[in-house]
Amino acid sequence: MIAAQPDTAPQTISVDHGARLAWLDALRGLGALAVVAEHVLPWAMPSLRPYWFNIGIYGVLVFFLVSGYIIPASLERRGDVRAFWISRLFRLYPLYLLVVGIVLVMAFWVPVRHSVPRHPSAVAAHVTMLFDVSHQGGMVNTMWTLSYEMVFYLIVTALFVRGAHRRSGVIAVVFGVAAICAGLVLSGPLLPDHWPAIIAGVLFVAGMVCLISGRFRTIAAYVLGLMALTLLMSGSYVPWFGAMILAVMFTGTAIYRWEQGTGGLVPVAVSAVLVAVAPVWSIQAGWWWVQPDVWITTVVLAGGTFAIGMALRGRTVPTTLTWLGLISYSVYLLHVPLMTYLSGVVGDLRAMPAVVQMALMLGYLTVLLCVSWLTYRFVESPARRLGRSWIGRGRNAAAP
Repeated sequence: MIAAQPDTAPQTISVDHGARLAWLDALRGLGALAVVAEHVLPWAMPSLRPYWFNIGIYGVLVFFLVSGYIIPASLERRGDVRAFWISRLFRLYPLYLLVVGIVLVMAFWVPVRHSVPRHPSAVAAHVTMLFDVSHQGGMVNTMWTLSYEMVFYLIVTALFVRGAHRRSGVIAVVFGVAAICAGLVLSGPLLPDHWPAIIAGVLFVAGMVCLISGRFRTIAAYVLGLMALTLLMSGSYVPWFGAMILAVMFTGTAIYRWEQGTGGLVPVAVSAVLVAVAPVWSIQAGWWWVQPDVWITTVVLAGGTFAIGMALRGRTVPTTLTWLGLISYSVYLLHVPLMTYLSGVVGDLRAMPAVVQMALMLGYLTVLLCVSWLTYRFVESPARRLGRSWIGRGRNAAAP
């Protein structure tokens, strides 16, 4: 869900690579704040929560568009599957494992979510991050998006190895059609409860060894891509929703192709329409936020936000937004545990006076941003430097 980011907040947009990504950092910052609002407002000030669109899904869709736009570009720029996966693993896992550890340590006070099975399959699902597509819950409820990020990475890697990665527009349309079809015929996952997560865990670990070591890399990429696609369409809690997310991500990639002059906007428009109508006839479409008016409004707002960000990418980006983008992964993973533990201390805010609600909410946001900056500074940044060092050592060893 989170694409590669520069280590320091860029001040202006210019021709250098870091500055050209500043607008993406800004979009990540906005997306992170939207997801925080989705969870904090019902807890602190429910009267402020909007219901004419889903602010949390809006933020998530912005994240997915950003990932779709930048992740394939990152892989192609490197031209190296090994370097790409080392970068991704060091980007995602250190903070993720820290948060999982905190949740486990604090389980004596706040029990782990009931949707996390008390079974070895939960361990396997957390090793791969593929819990949502193997119909299991994550330690933190926001972790579900990481499953689709991982599916996207695996499929993109298989396409890259095959040489089919530039057909992003067609792939986006195919996933959009798949979302509509899945919604018409599937009411839930087709795979059994525990075995998909365990089998996926074994294949994932073995496949990562192959991708990074270079041994059987092509076969590993194909197997992992097929595994990801199978889990997406047969193991997701809501199959149409999973296919729709991949349509959104490949739409982001298709936009990148159009910007580079290697693709058109027609597939982007078609996939956008398919995403907008995906839940209309779906069997699993009983939630308020997938009703046509709310869902289409949410999709339009997310797409419009991305379009505005892209249109303004040649302008100076406010430092505050780029800073929020840098710490967005920390904000995303930490805000729910922090809110849960704070709620355990102060109780139900909904019964408190509005002034107290506002003060506690502002205090919570201040603590969240400070803690997120610390984890970015002392966990995320060192891990990414270590990943780059590992990539460099591998290249130096291969040079002779």
